[in-house]
Amino acid sequence: MRSIIKHKFQFLLLPVAYCLFVSSCTQIDIFEKNTAIPKYEWQQSFTAKGDFVISDTTSAYSIYLVLRHTDAYKYNNIWLNIGLQPPGDSIHIQKVNIALGDDANGWEGTGMNDIWEVRKLLNGAPRRFKQPGNYSFSISQIMRDNPLRHIMSVGLRIEKQKD
Repeated sequence: MRSIIKHKFQFLLLPVAYCLFVSSCTQIDIFEKNTAIPKYEWQQSFTAKGDFVISDTTSAYSIYLVLRHTDAYKYNNIWLNIGLQPPGDSIHIQKVNIALGDDANGWEGTGMNDIWEVRKLLNGAPRRFKQPGNYSFSISQIMRDNPLRHIMSVGLRIEKQKD
């Protein structure tokens, strides 16, 4: 009896292992580019920039801001100008206020020691890009402090939503 159970277990183990291997090899459609802020002092004149390519205009995408800061950052939020430039078009800039935490609950996001990373959804719901091609983005800080201290990096993450 024991050898029959062992044989059935081995018979099931091979297909399960194969399925796990094949599913782990599928491509994840994610773009992320983060720009380090020199000396953790974000000058208003410093703009984080990047490019990404959209080839599938039928799928929806989520757009996230990714920001890393130290525990010494003195505000609960950050004001940013975030620009997006579609292929062959001019840049569209939006002023956004990103909450990073509050006094009652502390910092949002994930933290390790005194470093915190927050990922904020910018487009509310997944959206489709109207045309394929090379898109450019820019992110600059518009806070009163210049330089804005204790910001380590900032970037954009684009995730293709699964159907």
